[in-house]
Amino acid sequence: MSWISTRAYYERINKFVQKQAPPLASPPLLIESLDYAPIAAAKNADDWDAIAGTLVESARRLESAGAEGLVIAANAMHKVHDRITEAVSIPVLHIADSVGAAMAQTDCQNAALLGTRFVMTESFYRKRLVDHGVNLLPPNPDDVEMVDGIIYKELMLGRVTRDAERALKTIITMKEKEGAQAIVLACTELEMVVDTDANVLPVFDSTDIHCRAAANWILE
Repeated sequence: MSWISTRAYYERINKFVQKQAPPLASPPLLIESLDYAPIAAAKNADDWDAIAGTLVESARRLESAGAEGLVIAANAMHKVHDRITEAVSIPVLHIADSVGAAMAQTDCQNAALLGTRFVMTESFYRKRLVDHGVNLLPPNPDDVEMVDGIIYKELMLGRVTRDAERALKTIITMKEKEGAQAIVLACTELEMVVDTDANVLPVFDSTDIHCRAAANWILE
């Protein structure tokens, strides 16, 4: 939900559409960039009802403004995906389904999931990938704390450090040793500190995959 991910989504979707559409074409987009502070406070209080309420209101405003489909530009917020889907009459493209479909196309069957604490440890995201035939390594508590801290204390504030880059590279290297065939980068900001093209394992970047799915949906 950070402005970092909002910017990434806007730029990526436009670029993907422009590659496939006639010159000077750009996708018609409605963007609601929410104040993340109250959402973060509700998350820390484990008040997902409040979060769902905020996102449902946003989704309804976008639908009323003419949106024909929705994407939630945050992996963790898909915890309330079903409640948003029930509240609107337009499709909501699920990020984990997009990632799972991309992994199924490459026959990747064993992966490690990196994201916020909620994404790494709870079933709402993991189950979606498993439903696409992907086996996931169990979360390591130390990795969960490390990655969650980097996301919320650095990346969502726009801070990128060498320490964070080294920490993620070490974690990915260890995941390979534990048997992972690939990494799922399940946080829209993690690509800021992970080189998706230069790692010991293939990296499935949820931001890139979700934006590509949104662009393809727009062009259908």
